[in-house]
Amino acid sequence: MAVAFTINGKAESVDVDANTPLLWVVREHLKLTGTKFGCGSGLCGACTVRVNGVIVRGCLMLAAQCDGAKVETIEGVSDTGQIADLQAAFEKRNALQCGYCTPGMLLTAQELLARGGVP
Repeated sequence: MAVAFTINGKAESVDVDANTPLLWVVREHLKLTGTKFGCGSGLCGACTVRVNGVIVRGCLMLAAQCDGAKVETIEGVSDTGQIADLQAAFEKRNALQCGYCTPGMLLTAQELLARGGVP
């Protein structure tokens, strides 16, 4: 099936099976590899992306659900400088660890800060 959406400000259209997770479209079709595969069940957050302004787990969301949506990955928010201060804070506090899940943590932290913290 054809799925068209905007990712990191760029219009994209991909032809995928109806049950293809957004994660694999982002990584395999669009080569945006900052979004990672971790647990495959939405628990670890390594696959976190933002769809229409809300963070979601890319391994659980189907690409077909994103037809017409605005998708943002770590590449998009870091390239625009949106999270430069947050990245610097992670580095300063040594919160990067191995770095595998850092993109998901940065997107999640950005959303938490925008909301004013955890409810």
